[in-house]
Amino acid sequence: MTQLVVQINGRDFAIVCANGQEPRLRSLAQYVDAKVGEFANELGQVGEVTLILLAALAIADELSDANDALEREQNRARAGTGADDATREAAASDLDQITRRIEAIAARMEAP
Repeated sequence: MTQLVVQINGRDFAIVCANGQEPRLRSLAQYVDAKVGEFANELGQVGEVTLILLAALAIADELSDANDALEREQNRARAGTGADDATREAAASDLDQITRRIEAIAARMEAP
């Protein structure tokens, strides 16, 4: 186990993680910090707990939307075994868009 310090809203938080997970956790913390910063800019410093809660809810909403879209596309793909070419192409295009959206979210999480 490794201990590292991440900064959210200008405050240091010491956390423990499995060896080798430090870069991933730092990236995730940077993403959370950016979300907290968005709310702090919009609402002001309304309290650390409130800002972190709002950031967590926004991130959970992004994840929920991505999961819902992925589930819809998986269901559509399962149902499309007898579909025509146009339907399969539309499903593939939608799945590609969802993949790009998930990758964009992941890239924001990994951005410094």
